[in-house]
Amino acid sequence: MITIDGQTKICGLLGYPVKHTLSPMIHEILAHHTGENLAYIPCETDPSHLADAVKGAQAMHFLGLNVTVPHKSAIIPFLSSIDPLAGKVGAVNTLVPEEDGFRGYNTDLTGLGRAMRYDGVSIPKEKTVLIGAGGAARAAAFLLAENGVTEAYIINRTLESATKLCDNINTTYGRTVFKPLLLSQYDRLPGDGYLAVQATSVGLFPDNEKAPIMDEAFYQKCSVGYDLIYRPFETRFMRFFREQGKPSFNGLRMLIFQGIEAYEKWTGKPVSDDVVPEVIEALERHA
Repeated sequence: MITIDGQTKICGLLGYPVKHTLSPMIHEILAHHTGENLAYIPCETDPSHLADAVKGAQAMHFLGLNVTVPHKSAIIPFLSSIDPLAGKVGAVNTLVPEEDGFRGYNTDLTGLGRAMRYDGVSIPKEKTVLIGAGGAARAAAFLLAENGVTEAYIINRTLESATKLCDNINTTYGRTVFKPLLLSQYDRLPGDGYLAVQATSVGLFPDNEKAPIMDEAFYQKCSVGYDLIYRPFETRFMRFFREQGKPSFNGLRMLIFQGIEAYEKWTGKPVSDDVVPEVIEALERHA
C-alpha cells in the first residue's frame, strides 16, 4: 500500500483515454521492491491540452512520465530533447526530466526486446514477418532493424501503409531490410520457419476469436508467434501456434518491461527480472 507524504515522488501517464491502464499496478510493485516512495498517476489529457500538461508536469517536478495513445508522436515538439533511437522511431513513450524540460525515450522498443529475451525468443537475421503497420508495428520494426535483421516482411491490410513503413526503415538504415505484402498475400512468403510478430489490434478483447490471418497454412510457415496483445492473455493468433505444437507469447511481458525500462530511467535503480513473475501474477489476477 502506497503512503503519500511530503517525500513522495510523482510519476504519471499522459493519454486519452487512460482509465484502462495497468501501469499504476506495475509501478507500485516496482517501487515496493526497490524501496522508492513513489506514486504513479494516470492523467487523462485531451490532445488540445498536451503542451499545457507537459509544462505543468515540469512545474510540479514530476519524477517522470509515460506517454500513450494518441500522444506518442504529437508530444515530441514539446520536449527539450529526444533520444536518438526514439527520434528514428518518431515516437516516445517515456519522459525523463532534464534542466529545461523533458527528454523523450521509446521504451516500447527496448522493452519488447527485453521481453523477447526473457521469453527466450531470438530475433533471426531473416525469416521474420511483422503483421501490421501502425504504432505498435513501428516500434517492433525498428527493434528488428536495430538487431540486424537483413530480410523481413511487413504484411498489412493496406499495402500503402506497409510500403510507407518499409520505405521509412529501409531509408533510415540505408539497406533493404523490409519488403511489403498485403495481408491477403501471406501465401507468397518464401519458405518457412518464420518468427511472426502480431502488431495489430485484431483479437483484442472482446473479439477473442479473431486473428489477423485465419488460415492454418500461414502458421505452418512460422516457427514461433509473438502477439503484442495482452488482453486476452491467450489470443486466437497464439492458439493457432499452440495447436501446431509451436511456442507463442502475448504482449504482457512487453508491457511490464517497457514499464521497468521507464522506471529505471526515472529512479536510476536497476530492476531484477526476478520481479516479473510477481507482476504477471498481479496483472492476471486483476484482469
